Amino acid sequence: MTTQLLSGGPAVDGVPLLGPVSRGPADAVATGISTVGLITVLMGAFLSMADFFIVNVALPTIDADLHASAATVELVVAAYGIAYALLLVLGGRLGDSFGRRRLFIAGMAAFTVTSLLCGIAPTALTLVIMRAAQGAAAAMMVPQVLATIQASTTGQARSRAIGLYGATAGIASAIGQLAGGVLVSADIAGASWRPIFLVNVPIGVVGIVLALRHLPATRAHTPVPVDLRGTVLLGVTLLCLLVPLMEGRSLRWPAWTWAMLVATPVAAAMLIGAERRLERAGGVPLLPPSLIALPSMRNGLIAGAPFFAGFGGFMFVTAVGLQDGAHLGPLASGLTLVPLAVAFFIASLLTTRLLARYGRSVLMAGAVLQAVGLAVLAATVLQRWPDVGPWSLAPGMIVAGFGQGLIMSPLFRVVLGGVPAERAGIGSGVLVTTQQAALALGVATLGTLFLAEAGPGGMGMAHALAMVLGVQILVAVVFVFTSRLLPG
Repeated sequence: MTTQLLSGGPAVDGVPLLGPVSRGPADAVATGISTVGLITVLMGAFLSMADFFIVNVALPTIDADLHASAATVELVVAAYGIAYALLLVLGGRLGDSFGRRRLFIAGMAAFTVTSLLCGIAPTALTLVIMRAAQGAAAAMMVPQVLATIQASTTGQARSRAIGLYGATAGIASAIGQLAGGVLVSADIAGASWRPIFLVNVPIGVVGIVLALRHLPATRAHTPVPVDLRGTVLLGVTLLCLLVPLMEGRSLRWPAWTWAMLVATPVAAAMLIGAERRLERAGGVPLLPPSLIALPSMRNGLIAGAPFFAGFGGFMFVTAVGLQDGAHLGPLASGLTLVPLAVAFFIASLLTTRLLARYGRSVLMAGAVLQAVGLAVLAATVLQRWPDVGPWSLAPGMIVAGFGQGLIMSPLFRVVLGGVPAERAGIGSGVLVTTQQAALALGVATLGTLFLAEAGPGGMGMAHALAMVLGVQILVAVVFVFTSRLLPG
């Protein structure tokens, strides 16, 4: 197969791989994207998402090896997610201004270096700092993925590419935990947990080489200054929300955690006011109110945020519960998610045709299937605990994974479908920031709920896991109704 995918390019079974090139004023360089180029940007998305989840199954091993406190171990997850969410929108803006190809390569290089530093970290504190740096590198890289797709494809080509992005994001979460289990269990050269980070180094080097050769150079036609005030206020808002939720339980909720939570709506109000004033004055804010007011963006974020929060909580609680409660090893814990990943991938491949025929009903059906799968998992846990494993949990995982696959890929298409090409970078930044903040929020809230109830004085591991699954079922039911806000 030739890799050239410009207008009038190749097709498979009569279906064009990518559509005609967008040649509006949006980009300083108008070009298409090759198959290898698309794979390259999706590789960046895969690495960033997989690394959010890959540490879940390794946390007990990291704890034992580095003699870390409970709060520090949680920060290994939290530091990455917080830095990632804080800087994503800024990364999208920088890509629009200085070139998406340039920012993608710089982000991939930084991600590769910080992965190496994570892998050789001598102390828990060093690992936490490097994880934050790794999250910042991912924030430089990931917004360029969707922005490049938006700027270099149109029509059905764009729909397919965004669908592949959604599929990649979902599959990476399951494969990340599976890969973490395999690498920790293999204990390569006695390195214990360290290969979960070191494995990124050769992949990152390959990604840089491919990006240099195959990524199109796109950027916004007229660069705009960075909204420093908006960036600071967004950072303060997210930190005030996420830090206490992630660290409050392990630190027994000191006064400063409550003070930060109280400050969250104040910081959010200041952010909204500042962005509105800047846009009215003719400036370009970090989070343009006019962009968020687009029906596809606004309604997609309303529907998507709870889904992503539930998804993040599900992955974290499953990994911790199966290891600490059912006493599965890292490998068995990771293998439990293989049926979910396979079902998710199959569903993602079907969404383009299903959307064309049934519209938003596909997302509603996905939410129903997810709820059914979670209910099956909860029933299995209550009936068989602690004698559960990959085989006994497979039916529920398959149904839940298929439902999640019917949601995530179409959701990305719907949200970005109404975003003009010249705002592709900021649009993708807003979307992925919401995704990452919601994932972190899900880990913080559902993880805290699970750990509190599973510990001494709680209801026990099995009932705690079933309770969290019940909360996620409720989230899926809510999505059935919020998805009706989406176009189509």
